[in-house]
Amino acid sequence: MKLTKTTCLMLIAFVAGNSFAQGGKSPQFISKNGIGLVMPDSLFSINFRFRIQSRVGIASHEDNLGNVTEADMRIRRMRLRFEGFMLNPRLTYNVQLSFTRADQDWDNSAVPLVLRDAMINYALTKHFTVGIGQGKLPGNRQRVVSSGDIHFTDRSIVNSAYTLDRDAGLFGTYRLNLGKSPYVLLKGAITSGEGRGIANTKEFSNTVTPNGGVAYTGRVEFLPLGEFTNKGDYFEGDLEREPKPKLSIGATYHYNDRAIRTQGQLGKALYAARSFVGTNLDVMLKYRGWAITSEYISRKMADGQSVFTKKSATDSVYVIAGYGINTEVSYTFKNMWEIAGRYAFIQPVKSLSTVGKDGQKYEEYCLGLIKYLRKHRVKLVNELSYYKRTAITGTNPVGLVGYKFQVELGI
Repeated sequence: MKLTKTTCLMLIAFVAGNSFAQGGKSPQFISKNGIGLVMPDSLFSINFRFRIQSRVGIASHEDNLGNVTEADMRIRRMRLRFEGFMLNPRLTYNVQLSFTRADQDWDNSAVPLVLRDAMINYALTKHFTVGIGQGKLPGNRQRVVSSGDIHFTDRSIVNSAYTLDRDAGLFGTYRLNLGKSPYVLLKGAITSGEGRGIANTKEFSNTVTPNGGVAYTGRVEFLPLGEFTNKGDYFEGDLEREPKPKLSIGATYHYNDRAIRTQGQLGKALYAARSFVGTNLDVMLKYRGWAITSEYISRKMADGQSVFTKKSATDSVYVIAGYGINTEVSYTFKNMWEIAGRYAFIQPVKSLSTVGKDGQKYEEYCLGLIKYLRKHRVKLVNELSYYKRTAITGTNPVGLVGYKFQVELGI
């Protein structure tokens, strides 16, 4: 007898239901943060979440605002996330998948990198957790904040140029309490330095051979005024309207030994390995609806190495090196409307002044009007932006004015 898909699903549901009935217990459903399920024997749990960012936008050059030069209509992000514990609540896992081209690093890798996170963590003590797998490095503030928890439609140009992003390897987090309120969070990682499995793809192995170089990352976060409400230091905007001032100060140091990509964990393949140092300083302050964040990020070559790698006299690929600062200020009203502003700039190293756009200074001005329907899970974002690009010599400035509207929907 030929079984249809519907018949197979009914059989699976019947067998699963019969098994639970025989055991005398049913799984426990949880819906506080996504959709969750805990098995009757408490040896396994899974929590499912998804989110969609749908966007429309237009842009024009400042000297001809009546002529639309760019139209942006797309699904910016669509992600699925699974997390829970196995055997013991101290042994947890986190898996995240992406399904849009811009979210899969397709342009640099020439293959769709669907897998974003695949982490296995174990809590050795109440304050010390270790992990193995692929996930976010403990980098700059805006990177460790989820793209679903930021004010604007995207992170700043500073983050785009100099962030650390995801990598595969070993991770550790330790919380050090300093009395009743203040505490210090220490994070570290030893990883491949090559990003989301890209070194194993044909496009990269034919260009530069992966080597024994690895990346070392360390970060410290100091909260002198105690914890933020509902982990508010990991989402933008003071949606909790903190009744008392809350402050987080962070610093990151990253050394990528013999990297094979232009941005370490991101970017195109280099023709030869290069080592560089990344540093980051950031601060976040929230109080009664006001939120202020600012971060400095830089990437510098190690041991006087050149940013350029050459295949021939006319064919070269270079490391994206320089520094930038991003500052954002916002106010969240009691009715969950928010006004947010951003100013950011990036300054490449002088040795890149001859390469074109990557060697020019960029400035970014953004003004946002956001309506939170279910905090960051469901929100409407209106964003007016102005981007200015200037050659290091100070000539030929180019300005771009744009507007974007984005709907975020998730659980």
